[in-house]
Amino acid sequence: EVQLVESGGGLVQAGGSLRLACVTSGLTFDDYAIGWVRQAPGKERERVSAISTHHGTTYYADSVKGRFTISKDDAKKTVYLQVNAVKPEDTAVYTCVASWPSLGIFLKGQYDFLGRGTQVTVSS
Repeated sequence: EVQLVESGGGLVQAGGSLRLACVTSGLTFDDYAIGWVRQAPGKERERVSAISTHHGTTYYADSVKGRFTISKDDAKKTVYLQVNAVKPEDTAVYTCVASWPSLGIFLKGQYDFLGRGTQVTVSS
């Protein structure tokens, strides 16, 4: 059974930082692009960032470039999202997703597996 388990969300003040983690199991880590999408109440789901676990290629939405950093730990089959300089508009449920076999599939909005999500709330 494939599982994507997120952690690290919470309440943070504007300008602060968080590190989200997505621990994967049950899938061949190297075969997927692993990323994060987010959805705020009343808004459409937004692709935030992703990494090709095989090539290390990364993607960032324009809204987070320069503030968020995605990374991976192959041994732990875990992907991290370092979230810095947070803004109130970053408030959302952040969900880890896996797209086979590439970043290109993630960018098409096609996700093979999704986690349950972790809430990030930014106070102003």
